[in-house]
Amino acid sequence: GGFYQLLTCMLTLYQEEVAEFISHCSGLGIDVIPLQQCFGHVEYILRHDRYNKLKETWQQEISQICPLKPAAAELFADIFAEVASLHPSEYFHIGGDETWLLGKCPHCRKYAEKHGKSRLFVDYVVKMCEAVTSLGKRPVLWADIITKYPEAIDLLPKNAILVDWNYGWNIRHFGDIDKVIASGLEIWGAPAIRSHPDNYYSIDWTKHFNNQKDFIPYARQTGYDGMIMTSWSTSGGYGFFWDQHNVITEMDPVRQVFPMKAFRMLIAMYGEALKKETSIDPHDFVLHYAKDRFGISDSDAEKLWEVFNTPQTIIMHGKAEQGKGDAVSVIRDKAVSDRDILYAMKVKTNKAEFNMFLLMWDIRVQFLEYKTIEAEINSPDFSRAKASEMLARLNDKVLSVNAKLDKRFAEMFKGYLKPQEIEYLNALRLRQAGRTAQMLKNMIP
Repeated sequence: GGFYQLLTCMLTLYQEEVAEFISHCSGLGIDVIPLQQCFGHVEYILRHDRYNKLKETWQQEISQICPLKPAAAELFADIFAEVASLHPSEYFHIGGDETWLLGKCPHCRKYAEKHGKSRLFVDYVVKMCEAVTSLGKRPVLWADIITKYPEAIDLLPKNAILVDWNYGWNIRHFGDIDKVIASGLEIWGAPAIRSHPDNYYSIDWTKHFNNQKDFIPYARQTGYDGMIMTSWSTSGGYGFFWDQHNVITEMDPVRQVFPMKAFRMLIAMYGEALKKETSIDPHDFVLHYAKDRFGISDSDAEKLWEVFNTPQTIIMHGKAEQGKGDAVSVIRDKAVSDRDILYAMKVKTNKAEFNMFLLMWDIRVQFLEYKTIEAEINSPDFSRAKASEMLARLNDKVLSVNAKLDKRFAEMFKGYLKPQEIEYLNALRLRQAGRTAQMLKNMIP
């Protein structure tokens, strides 16, 4: 009884929070559209024994529903009704992206062999769209899978809206977009402010600048009916902790991205890009924004543009670009130089916003200092005799600056992130470094 009461109380608090958020947004003229995944990206549901039988395939892959199991459609029809009751919007997003396990289970494989993967996908999506329509809403879904398998696109309900998400790649990245456009269905475009390969330590600013410059005009010229800007705080994928019987004990997002509050400039650029009939010029926009928003000089604005365009690639095996690019020490030195340039700028206005760039680069330098040490530890030249020296460097270059970074991060995002989120992100930043420090300590006699 006590557990049931606790769940009821939590549900009530959740509903009140959602209602308060929607009311606030409505007062600003913002329509809050719910997104409830119902096909892929449902790990948080399939991790539970109760729903284990609904998953598409093998024991340790729990990301996707099997579309041929009637109980799946029944489950999400119930969830849709609950979510829709809290959202007055006429739209309801059902997800449907990245269903890479399509046709993997024996029943789905046979169905796909007979009817095609497009029918396998569409037949289930139609049921989800009908459930949404029965609630008086218009269904919205991501367009990547129907673009890859467009053969049955004409079977989709005519009130469905497809969202073509493009985060900086070729327009045919997912497949035959021409068939999607020719379907006559309403299409929205979707660029991104944060997406792969962004993480907590690096942001591919150049990619996002060019994404807005290229994709928004394409969508306008092609006749897309709307545009939404996405911003992904995680990758949508998870790392799992399993016990010996394949029971999940914990789930962690694979990738975290620097908080959205730090990207006001990209949001402003999006607003400007939507107003223009032609492509926005990122260079001109950043220079104008920097001078107008921060009161910095022309030369500092140009330097800021150059800093933003420094490649911030993922580090793998001690190098950039999956072990094929510059050594991490070279990347670190460039990050230090860029950070110093930012600190030297004379910022007159909106210093709190500019300080987020400083924190962002400080965190990046700390990360690259650690990755430089990590690369040396993993080199053939490392031996136990160097453990003490490496530990001293780790303490001096990485661990010693952490308390100040924690405090700055907490102050900067207080009231924007919940205290638990701030604590989690601060702990995440040094998870690897802390383990390495312990390993080095264990190696010292």
